[in-house]
Amino acid sequence: MINKMTTKEINIDALMTATGVRFGTSGIRGLVESMSDEVCYAYTAAFLKSVVGSAGTLAKVVLGHDLRPSSPKIAAACAAAAKDAGVQLIYAGALPTPALAYYANYLGAAAIVVTGSHIPFDRNGIKFYTNNGEISKSEESLIQSSVIDVPISLLSMRLPEADVAATAHYVKRYVDFFGKDSLKGLRVAIYEHSSVARDVLHDILESLGVEVIKLGRTEDFVPIDTEAVRAEDIAQGSTWAKAYKFDAIFSTDGDADRPLMGDELGQWFRGDVVGILCAKFLNADVVITPVSSNTLAEKTGWFSKVVRTRIGSPYVISAMEREIADSSNVVAGFEANGGFLLGTDVKRDGRVLSALPTRDAVLPMLALVGLSRDMGCKVSELLKILPSRFTASNRLQNFSNEQSSVLLDSLNRNHQQAAHVMAPRSGDVVSIDLTDGFRVLFSNGDIVHLRPSGNAPELRCYAESDTQLKAQLLCDSCLENIMIV
Repeated sequence: MINKMTTKEINIDALMTATGVRFGTSGIRGLVESMSDEVCYAYTAAFLKSVVGSAGTLAKVVLGHDLRPSSPKIAAACAAAAKDAGVQLIYAGALPTPALAYYANYLGAAAIVVTGSHIPFDRNGIKFYTNNGEISKSEESLIQSSVIDVPISLLSMRLPEADVAATAHYVKRYVDFFGKDSLKGLRVAIYEHSSVARDVLHDILESLGVEVIKLGRTEDFVPIDTEAVRAEDIAQGSTWAKAYKFDAIFSTDGDADRPLMGDELGQWFRGDVVGILCAKFLNADVVITPVSSNTLAEKTGWFSKVVRTRIGSPYVISAMEREIADSSNVVAGFEANGGFLLGTDVKRDGRVLSALPTRDAVLPMLALVGLSRDMGCKVSELLKILPSRFTASNRLQNFSNEQSSVLLDSLNRNHQQAAHVMAPRSGDVVSIDLTDGFRVLFSNGDIVHLRPSGNAPELRCYAESDTQLKAQLLCDSCLENIMIV
């Protein structure tokens, strides 16, 4: 425990303003240079005091991180705060975010994950979990309103040797559900880059009988954004498919809570398409997804209910919890980035997959190769069972939230201008959805959705149309028009 005589008082709300390290769509994010030991210690101490401690469960904390160069140092500051709070620290090392959340839930412990997910390496973040899962927006508010004591002289803490039990528990989750050697005969490539899941994915796939091909491993951090796949990765996927003749290619973002999956042609699937097909494989009854996801969820007719939310896993989780309380249905959720959340246990062929209500990249990728096996088709042919509805997305980087706010306010006040800027060939504005950002349905059925990123100074654009080419042209032209407004 820390000594009051050697501490200073820090107000988290004031700290947010001073440093720019603040909550985004999921967890805190900020520039690495702003995420000092003091800042990371303060946030962790506030979480342990205001959220975990108030629930009477201040006993164990599982700590892990991604492979960003700045992550171990931030994790060490978090570990120091946990030690001073008097909790038992379980350091799991570099491990996928969903693996840490799953293990913490199994132990009835809290979890802290140091990761910036898909954002550039000069930024990073911290995600917090109670023993019930990812913290809610109301719990974020508790942290923000906290006033805590921080040592005046913070001593750097050496991280202990990593406990491998969390990794083993995560691998077992999938091997037990899909069955050992159940995917024997498949060749799957792993685009490893700097994903923290690259070795875990290998272990899981080999246990399922898959022949694994490892590609593109690097020790330099690569900010893979599954909603805006880089041109070089699109080209690389096709090149690899011709060279290695695989059945599918798996990858993830940095902390492995968002899948990047391709078919035997090396063509990357949209995240929301992966989510819809995964929900079908699991026979989900109720699906929760943000407004940015493709309307295929409704158009397939596969689900008894589709609920739309604001963007961010806390909103999806909150909606899942309401649906679980009201029924005994299989409830699942996914985001446009492909991250899949399982709200209830699932039974299939006598095996049980336990709930994991946080974004996961591994389950949806395994589900799609499982679905292709069930249907006796290639992975690429799964798209043929879907209605003709396609999405494209991209972003304007270095576009501040202030710029976004001014733009969206102007478009909302002038619908003729909105049509001219967002989709000049799509007809009149039919309806506007302000659930999260500015989402417009046009008279020809096209949809364009603009939204400031919650994690970085970016403006994101999501476009939906009846062909992939039209969706891409909508997205590209909208962003080009914004730059000349």
